[in-house]
Amino acid sequence: MSAWSAVYGIVARDLTRTTRQTSRLLGGVARPFMWLLLVGTGYNAIARLEGGLPYQAYVFPGVVAMAALFGGMLTAVSTVYDREFGMLRLMLASPAGPGAVLLGRVLAASLVGILQGGVVLAVAPLVVSVTGERWLLALGALAAVAAMSATLGLLVAARLRSVENFAGIINVILFPLLFLSGALYPTAGMPPALRAVARLNPVTYAVDLLRHAFGQAEEFALATDVVVVLGVMLVGFAAGTLLFDPEQRFTARVARRPPDSAPASP
Repeated sequence: MSAWSAVYGIVARDLTRTTRQTSRLLGGVARPFMWLLLVGTGYNAIARLEGGLPYQAYVFPGVVAMAALFGGMLTAVSTVYDREFGMLRLMLASPAGPGAVLLGRVLAASLVGILQGGVVLAVAPLVVSVTGERWLLALGALAAVAAMSATLGLLVAARLRSVENFAGIINVILFPLLFLSGALYPTAGMPPALRAVARLNPVTYAVDLLRHAFGQAEEFALATDVVVVLGVMLVGFAAGTLLFDPEQRFTARVARRPPDSAPASP
């Protein structure tokens, strides 16, 4: 089996399994809409943002990021299911290798994140002013955010062996990532210690990337957002490939590699 055939098979399998879990998909879409409609409507009456921007318009890029973040990271639960029932070990032992397995899982989780974020993005004209160019920028930013979220979720799931552990750990990680990202309120008003943590949070740059797409006031340069989001995704993928290698085939090859300075045999 070629690596690309394995990737395609994993993506098709994961998407089929995810689309059958309609309650989870509906919950992933309902969460950002609840914040946008219920909380956002109330905050419009009390929130005072610079430039007179309505709170709902301010929070819209954040709830798009929220949908992609939860969709991408929570889809990693399928990896824990497969490990618990022994399927993952069979997949990792295939000739395709851990890299192909992880790539297939990342692509599937990214597509789920894009789907959930895209449903929220579809109502953008009701909340913010958008043009054709901004639509394209927002879709590109959404794809990058979903891919980064998927990679982080799989990194969390890489060594977990039970769904209960994953559920407990992922919630402890997800909510601080969201609340310390500027998605729901500006980080400028945070205490200095929390603002410093927010600058170390990769989701902060993901949200800021979406703000660039919608033409809102942003905290960082566009190039900074792109480098951080793509950099976290690539570093996370490399780390995940090592963690998903149950037989340590890659690390064992590195350990067995003879040093360049070894003396030649007589």
